[in-house]
This record gives sequence, C-alpha cells and structure tokens, in this order.
Amino acid sequence: MAKIRFSKGELKKQRDSLKQYRRYLPTLLLKKQQIQMEILRQHTTLQERQGKLAMAMADAIRWAGLLSEKGIFDNKWVRPKHISKSFKNIAGVELPVFEKCEFNAAEYDLFTTPLWVDAAIEGLRTIISLREEMKVFEEGVAVLRQELRVTTQRVNLFEKVKIPESEEAIRRIKIYIGDQMTNAVGRSKAAKRKIEMAFAQEVGL
Repeated sequence: MAKIRFSKGELKKQRDSLKQYRRYLPTLLLKKQQIQMEILRQHTTLQERQGKLAMAMADAIRWAGLLSEKGIFDNKWVRPKHISKSFKNIAGVELPVFEKCEFNAAEYDLFTTPLWVDAAIEGLRTIISLREEMKVFEEGVAVLRQELRVTTQRVNLFEKVKIPESEEAIRRIKIYIGDQMTNAVGRSKAAKRKIEMAFAQEVGL
C-alpha cells in the first residue's frame, strides 16, 4: 500500500477513489463477460466452418486426382484476388469480420475443357474461402483473448488490490482521526481543570 497521510483531506481522497473503483468495477465485469461469450460464439462458428471444410475436402476427392493432368487446370483460377473484411465492435474491441474471398474470372473454352474443371474451380474456391474465413476467425479470437487477459488483470487489480487498499486506508485514517479527537477532548478537559485550579488558588478557594 502506498504511504497515506492521516488527514481529513486524505480521507476524502480515499473515499472518492473507492467510490470510483466500485463504480468502474461492474463495467469491467460486464466487459469480461461479453468477451468470454464472444470467444465462445467465435469458437462455435469456427467449428461449424471446420465441418464445412471437411465436407468440401471430402467432396473434392471426386476430381482431385485429375488436377495433375497437364495443360488443363490453371491455378490462377482459384488464386484469391482480394479478401474482403469489415469490423464489428464487441465490448469496445474491434473484431475483424470475413465478408468474401474474391477471385479472378476463370476464362476457358467451355467446349474443349472437361466438365470436371467447373466442379474443381467451384470446390477449390469454396475450400480456399473457408480457410480464409477461418483465418479471420482465429485472428478475432486472438484479439479477444488478449483483451480478456487485460480486462481480467484490471478486474483483479480493482477487486484484490485497489478496493481493499482504499477500504483499509479509510479504516486507518478514521481510527487515527477518532483517536486525535479523543485526545483533543482529553487535553481540553485537562486544560480546563488546570485553569479552574489556578483560578481557585488565586482567589483562595
């Protein structure tokens, strides 16, 4: 605990600080709860996307072996051109939100190109989009975990350090001021008795 001054001014300062801590703590606790809920929601959504990715990968088995045929499939058809993201605010935290994965147009001769190419392009684009979306979710979870760590530290600081310290300081200052008032009353009474005795001696009582 920092050194405190045993005065009425310090007592007011400690009371004001305690009031501020108690007012701010519920906000921190609410933020912590909201972040925890969002982490859970992000994990649930991430698991759902993992399931979709597994299904897309399983579906790709039909044409995956054909990709090795030379001169038919061009990888640039499924190379992402741009990943669109937006942001949303959760408990004061800016989280990335996956919007879409944009690809260049796949230009090829519909008459001479095997039919499986269409399925391969669509399937690979789905797989790549899901992977990019999962990256954004993982990025968001990392941001949330960092903010949760900081918020938890602040909650603990208020609950376990600042509030108990202010309460203890107030208790000690009140005891000190109470003792000083008691001593002052005692000194006042003693001084009064001395004055009365001196006066009595002077008038010969």
